Amino acid sequence: MAESVRVKSFDLVSQDISEVDVDLLHALSLGVGWPHRPADWNFLRRVGQGIVAVDGIGRVFGSAMWFPHGSDFATVGLVITTPRAQAHGAGRWLMEQVMQRCEGRNLSLNATKAAYPLYVSLGFDTEASVFMHEAVVSGVSEPTIANGVLSDFPAARVEEIFAFDAKAFGRDRSRQLAMLAEISTSCILLRDGKIAGYAMRHDFGRGQVIGPIVAQDDQDAIALAAWHMRRFEGNHVRVDTREKDGPFAQFLLECGLSVSDTVTTMSKGRRFLNRTEGTPWVYGLASHALS
Repeated sequence: MAESVRVKSFDLVSQDISEVDVDLLHALSLGVGWPHRPADWNFLRRVGQGIVAVDGIGRVFGSAMWFPHGSDFATVGLVITTPRAQAHGAGRWLMEQVMQRCEGRNLSLNATKAAYPLYVSLGFDTEASVFMHEAVVSGVSEPTIANGVLSDFPAARVEEIFAFDAKAFGRDRSRQLAMLAEISTSCILLRDGKIAGYAMRHDFGRGQVIGPIVAQDDQDAIALAAWHMRRFEGNHVRVDTREKDGPFAQFLLECGLSVSDTVTTMSKGRRFLNRTEGTPWVYGLASHALS
């Protein structure tokens, strides 16, 4: 039986996000200034699960999605409500349903400034900031690699990076990586025949997102990002990173990618981010929803 809530003078009912016309979802994200295209919505609906809040005539007033990674963890994203619905608690109602459906899982999400107080009230803890670098990319130098080989990485070989990625992400996200590889251009960094990093680039919003970028250190992450940027120079590129400063963040600025906004990585249950010296790290996010 569908859950429902009364919002002032009208009732909203939850509906599976897969059953909703993608143009209605696109209109919802446009209404709050998010860059998701219909194709982006369709991809995320393939990868994850979600609900929407609709009224009696099928108008969409909100959405929320979750993306399972293994059996005990999920990321949450695409939590959007119209201003009218948000003012009457629709955002909390949607999140409570997500947490109910994800019961038993540790959760992580990237909170906008507007949504941050809601997530605090729901028991989410702050872990880090995400810096959204974006612009038309320019002035990218040829990447320098110490004792390594950087090359194309076909989607058919994506399973080769699963174990390396799990060390960085902290969870198994092989299913999501396999689906991302299908829509991405990817490169891989090998050192002494072993994986030292990889990066994907895919269409999103106004241009392309470079992410995930997973590497052992800043210099390798720079080389992986530069490999993509040189092939897409003169076009709009976005990289979302938790690197506030340091060589990787400085490299993005030097390529013309300024910080357009920040969001906050938060978790509920077990802590999500656990950076350990000597292990790979996620330098660039796949997306805010997938992290």
